[in-house]
Amino acid sequence: MILFFNSYGQKALTFKEAELHGTSFQHLDSLYKSAVHSNTDLAVFKSSEEQAELQKSYVALIKDLATFLKSKNFKWEQPTRCFNRIYFNPTGKIDYFLYNFPKDQIAPEKEKEFDRLLNLFVKDYKFSLKANENFAQCSPIKYTDL
Repeated sequence: MILFFNSYGQKALTFKEAELHGTSFQHLDSLYKSAVHSNTDLAVFKSSEEQAELQKSYVALIKDLATFLKSKNFKWEQPTRCFNRIYFNPTGKIDYFLYNFPKDQIAPEKEKEFDRLLNLFVKDYKFSLKANENFAQCSPIKYTDL
């Protein structure tokens, strides 16, 4: 199971679960370059035009996820904070989607259903931007019902 996880990716899980599977975000960060960085030498998307395109694509991903969740009758019921760190391969396929909800932010059964649906979403989603190398993007999110 761990070999499969480490070899093939395309997995959504909490930061804690990733660590338990032997793939910490620190390890992934050593394999995936930051999409943007204050030092452009350390960024995949260097120009302001590339960074604007990344922002547009990232917002589209979050909206696509919200639409997908709605299509599966998933309801947040209240604004729900989360932190995401998403790891992409050069073709735009999501290799890992790590997330973390603040303590007591979401009921365990709702988080379990979110995780199940997020894994379905990640399996087939293709980010609209491509790159010459692996890259990662992170952000805090406030999920709400559409």
